[in-house]
Amino acid sequence: MTNKIKELRKECGVTQEDLAVAVGVTRQTIISLENGKYTASLQLAFKIAKHFNTTIEEIFIFEEE
Repeated sequence: MTNKIKELRKECGVTQEDLAVAVGVTRQTIISLENGKYTASLQLAFKIAKHFNTTIEEIFIFEEE
């Protein structure tokens, strides 16, 4: 699964730390998400989508193998 978190953050002028605080995780979690080393839980995905006022589908891209 890939995501557009980094692109959205940069468009909105949000730092990794700002996003982490807003959704209740560590900056390291945001880094891991952006690098594809961690997949967000459904709850976290909803929080991130809500923060950027968009849908989960717009942020997270599911790629079938």
